[in-house]
Amino acid sequence: MRELPIRIRLEKKSGKTLYEQLYEYIREEIRTGNLLPEERLPSARFLSDSLQVSRTTVDMAYGQLVAEGYLTARSRSGYFVNATEGLYDVGITAEEKIRPSGKEPVNAFRYDFSPTAIDMAHFPYATWKKITRSILVDAKSRMFALGEPQGDEELRRTICRYLHGSRGVKCEPEQLIIGAGNDFLLLLLEKLLGRHVPVAMENPTYMRAYQIFRSFAYPISLIPMDEKGIRVDRLRESGAQVAYVMPSRQYPTGISMPIGRRMELLGWAAAGEERYLIEDDYDSEFRYKGKPLPSLQASDSMGRVIYLGTFSKSIAPAIRVSYMVLPYPLLEKYRRECSFFSSTVSRIDQTILNEFIRDGYFERYLNKMRKVYRAKHDLLLGEIRDWESDFTVSGENAGLHVLLADKRSRDEESLVRAAAAADVKVYGMGAFRMNESGSAAGETKEPATLILGYGSLSETEIREGIERLKKVWQ
Repeated sequence: MRELPIRIRLEKKSGKTLYEQLYEYIREEIRTGNLLPEERLPSARFLSDSLQVSRTTVDMAYGQLVAEGYLTARSRSGYFVNATEGLYDVGITAEEKIRPSGKEPVNAFRYDFSPTAIDMAHFPYATWKKITRSILVDAKSRMFALGEPQGDEELRRTICRYLHGSRGVKCEPEQLIIGAGNDFLLLLLEKLLGRHVPVAMENPTYMRAYQIFRSFAYPISLIPMDEKGIRVDRLRESGAQVAYVMPSRQYPTGISMPIGRRMELLGWAAAGEERYLIEDDYDSEFRYKGKPLPSLQASDSMGRVIYLGTFSKSIAPAIRVSYMVLPYPLLEKYRRECSFFSSTVSRIDQTILNEFIRDGYFERYLNKMRKVYRAKHDLLLGEIRDWESDFTVSGENAGLHVLLADKRSRDEESLVRAAAAADVKVYGMGAFRMNESGSAAGETKEPATLILGYGSLSETEIREGIERLKKVWQ
């Protein structure tokens, strides 16, 4: 494999953080084709040594590139240039970006309203670095030994306290399993639930989880939603044993499930033997009116809710620490059949995260980011206020994206293409609506719905991007 040309000189007095400089350099190398699809980037350790920067700087740059789709992180292999959407740009026009020479559309836009990307400019790098240095200086041999399969008890205890205080989750450290991302936890869950278990999912749905369940060969029932969330009457008809839901803020619709519907869901789970609800508490930390909603697990008195959460969005994509709270019946099965699986998060990373949360840095960072995202959220809503005759806005007041449902019977794809011609990337809801064959549902009776994320954009970029959309969507 050839040596990749990561030879940027990072300037401490440039006005941008070292992380931003490295992130922008690699992103441009991918866009221009200097870094080719499927090429492996240098390891974070090697690159930090060669550039004489901290490992955290490289991890955050790589993590942001993964979040935006420029790189793919492969377990035990490293970071690879993403080839799935042709992310490089060779000086083509905006029209060519839509359909260059019959090839797949290029995803290299001046303004990308991604609903998954986050703002890393305010990350407390100095604090994270200080904690890391302190831990490594005082590291004992036990820190480099194989830890507990479920994750270090001290971190599990800290997460339990945080979840109880912020989400109302009722759990003991023994119920919590820590893993490197939700993917690993869902793989572990497949061992606990068994093979070929019929699963129900909301439709539209979170595609990553859908793809993982399909890889398990699970029969998947796609359950339609209404304004309150997943339709429990259709869930009852599906014959599913497990339902994967996002009640606090469903992705991508942004629907928050009211208490009545939550009780219906818990009733469905309690009515059948070995029925479970997988609660993915997506985007739960970012709510701009009132306090975050309590978790579904907080209302579960029957031990039927499996609770999933992650720090990838609330802290940084590169953290790659997720957690799962098992109800006691499944915990017993885990101890019998799965406790030989080792934790996939290093003990050093677990110790750093534990101190970050335990000593109050996480809470302060969340409070800061709520203010940052609230400002962007309010700005975006203000910029699109004069679209009331063209779109119905929903999904606001929480999360990192809003939805625009077209009132003029326009085609969703044509709106996305018009935005692309203006060098703006927006996302259509159609890509999240699935049919029983496992492909996008295509044309539906639903109005064209567009997803606009604002997490990673600056306030200037939000204004400029919306201004371009106003010109092409009039």
